[in-house]
Amino acid sequence: MRAVIQRVTRASVTINNIVRSLIGNGLLVLVGIEDADTTEDIVWLSAKIVNLRLFNDANGVMNVSVLETGGELILVSQFTLHAATKKGNRPSYIKASKPDRAVPIYQQLIVQLEKDLGKPIGTGEFGADMQVDLLNDGPVTIIIDTKNKE
Repeated sequence: MRAVIQRVTRASVTINNIVRSLIGNGLLVLVGIEDADTTEDIVWLSAKIVNLRLFNDANGVMNVSVLETGGELILVSQFTLHAATKKGNRPSYIKASKPDRAVPIYQQLIVQLEKDLGKPIGTGEFGADMQVDLLNDGPVTIIIDTKNKE
C-alpha cells in the first residue's frame, strides 16, 4: 500500500456535487492498493497514520499525533499512486489492484483506522470521480509505502 498523508486545516471530498466527507484539523490520506497488500499492511499502516507526530506541541515542534489532538481523518482511494512512469509518457497502472481485490482491502483499512483513531473517519467512494479539496497545513506531506518501510 502506498499512502500520501497530508496535515490539513480542512479537507473535503465531493462526488456529483454532493459533499461526501468534510473535516477540519486532521489528516487527508490518499491510499493506493496493490495485490501484494495484506492484513499485516493494513494494521501497520493504520497504526503508523494515527501515531505519526505531525502536529505541533506547545513549543511549536511537530511532536503530537492526530490521535492525541483528537483530529479528524479522511481516507481516499487513489489507484494512480501505483503509476509506473519508467517507460514512455503514459503511466501504467498495472501494479494497482483491480476493484474486486482493492475494495475489500480499502474497507478493511477504514475499519482499522476507525478502531485505531477511536471514532468514524471520512471517506471517498472507491472508483468514483471525486473532487478533493484541502488546505495543506505547513505544508506537511508524508509518503509511506508498506513495502518499503523507511
